[in-house]
Amino acid sequence: MAQYGAAFRMGSFDWDLDAGTMLMDDSALAVFDLRPDEYDGHPESLGVRVPSDESRRLDALVSYALKNGNDDYGAYFRIRRRDGALRWTHTQGIIRRDETGRPRRILGIVRDAASELTESAARIVVDEGRRHRTSVVEGTTAALAHARTVQDIIDILNDSQGLEYFGATSLVMGLLESGRIHLVAEGPDGAFVPGTRFTRVDEQYPMSEVIRTLKPRFIEGAEEFADAYPILWPHIDGLGITAAAYLPLIAQARPIGALGLLYRDKTDFTDDERNLLVALGSSIAQSLQRAMLYEQEHDLAEGLQQAMLPRRIPDVPGAQIAVRYRSARLGRDIGGDWYDIIPLPGGRVGAVIGDVQGHDTHAAAVMGQLRIVLRAYAAEGHTPATVMARASVFLHELDTDRFATCTYAEADLTTGVIQLVRAGHVDPMVQETDGAPRRIPVQGGLPLGLSAEFGRLDYPVTALELDPGQTLLLYTDGLVEQPGADLDDGLNWLSELVRGGPRDLQQLADHLCDVVDERGGDDDVAILLLRRRGAYYPKSGGRLQQHVGQGDAEALRSARHMIRAAVRSWGAESRADEIELVADELTTNALMHTDGGAIVTLRMLAGSDRRLRVEVEDRSSALPRRRDAGESGVSGRGLLLVDRISDVWGVESRGSGKCVWCEFLVDDDADEQ
Repeated sequence: MAQYGAAFRMGSFDWDLDAGTMLMDDSALAVFDLRPDEYDGHPESLGVRVPSDESRRLDALVSYALKNGNDDYGAYFRIRRRDGALRWTHTQGIIRRDETGRPRRILGIVRDAASELTESAARIVVDEGRRHRTSVVEGTTAALAHARTVQDIIDILNDSQGLEYFGATSLVMGLLESGRIHLVAEGPDGAFVPGTRFTRVDEQYPMSEVIRTLKPRFIEGAEEFADAYPILWPHIDGLGITAAAYLPLIAQARPIGALGLLYRDKTDFTDDERNLLVALGSSIAQSLQRAMLYEQEHDLAEGLQQAMLPRRIPDVPGAQIAVRYRSARLGRDIGGDWYDIIPLPGGRVGAVIGDVQGHDTHAAAVMGQLRIVLRAYAAEGHTPATVMARASVFLHELDTDRFATCTYAEADLTTGVIQLVRAGHVDPMVQETDGAPRRIPVQGGLPLGLSAEFGRLDYPVTALELDPGQTLLLYTDGLVEQPGADLDDGLNWLSELVRGGPRDLQQLADHLCDVVDERGGDDDVAILLLRRRGAYYPKSGGRLQQHVGQGDAEALRSARHMIRAAVRSWGAESRADEIELVADELTTNALMHTDGGAIVTLRMLAGSDRRLRVEVEDRSSALPRRRDAGESGVSGRGLLLVDRISDVWGVESRGSGKCVWCEFLVDDDADEQ
């Protein structure tokens, strides 16, 4: 019994977590084979007796107990005695916490356990450590599976609990580019070695060696490091690096780079550690290859989309314009979102915002073709509804299964009248001069491509009047849509964002993009802001046009709204009633006596005298004739009114139809404003 008592040692400790000190009695120190004068009261000084892998395992166990609210813990671990022999030891601790649950002290015991553990039991403890290391590698591999960029991989590795468990202080990583190694992760602060940002494969550096040989290099000790790499060692000598593991990153049987794990207070690698690190390197290589391919595809796609978007936005008299595009950086990160500004004759401008289905290079290519087609149709002078219908037919006949949503706004900046056509897109907003936003409900048709497929090419036109200082906001759904959220919530969020945003137009556009970047999102965002200036009164050249279909009461109201706004803005208030009456009469006649609707156009003619011209086109080639009113007096007065009220009128044949026009001499009221 006396012999057993001498071999069996047990002591106690009191660990003050706030002060970082640990009181140990002589018996506890004897378990660690330490004399009292060799212990300074801090647990770090026990490290001379605890192997680094055992120390990390024990630290991880205690940290877990502290963080997860445990009241106690226990563990077997090995110490290295003064003679170099490893001996099993056991510790138990009771955690004392304050009233808030914060751990303050640990009271515990430590005892010699060599006689307690059989060989099989000791093997179980070793196997537990091996399983834990394996699970750490598996967890790191799972995290790498979600990495999309090279920087994502570096961040995962730097933040990985796995690297902390393996004891790595930091990492360095280089990628093989055109025969040179590009250093993309630099190691600990202050570790960058000048001249090593790009190195050759044949130079005497550890990453160069593992790429040449395709074999890992484990450096065990500072002397080995200094002897093997005399060029590198003087630059990192002061960092306390005692060991390193350099792994070749191999994907599809070819090297793509190298990874270096740097260690402090470590001088050897067990076979298990080597095997697991090699496995980790293989997983990192596969993730890196995916990330590099992803970044190449993204750069190509983003370059393609940028080439498809307008290189510059033209200066538009009477308007201030801001446009922005933000890539989502998800999937292949590229989509079919676009914007465009189209200068049109007569002081008008076309504004387009749209989104082609999909997030890939095909979506970007379709977007580019669709943008060009919309510009061409608008420049030909077609009405907004016709522009949209023809674009839909074009997309339907294109060799693609994609559709697109779009909003086209044709603005006359002299009058402020905006004609809006919407193809499955989100409604626009208008910001008032005081910053308050309001949503604009716009009648819409099917998305481009689908409306042609289903034969529903009629796009209703909504007219609104933009006063000087007001801003039209067009945007794609990525600005307001989030997974799992309602569209109305997104629109309300945008309203508050606009209300509280800067008044400067360019700053407002930046603000919207910045907030979206902070919020994140899975979709691209395109933004177009158009603000009407207040002092733009051209004397001639103004032109507005509206298509009015048979039985389309909304289009008829829009045409009347357009005429009223144009008369006021062009300084023709003195003849407003006459112009509105005649235009309404000609439009009504075309709708009653012909098929196919009518196109109403207002122009301000250049010349010595300012004249406002009203034109109504229809598809009938039959010329109108003036006749007397019937007994009821209900009909027969149309052309009589036109003849009596307008200064001059006439009829022109146009293709398969005709145009009835009249002109009004207008006082130069704009000069009086």
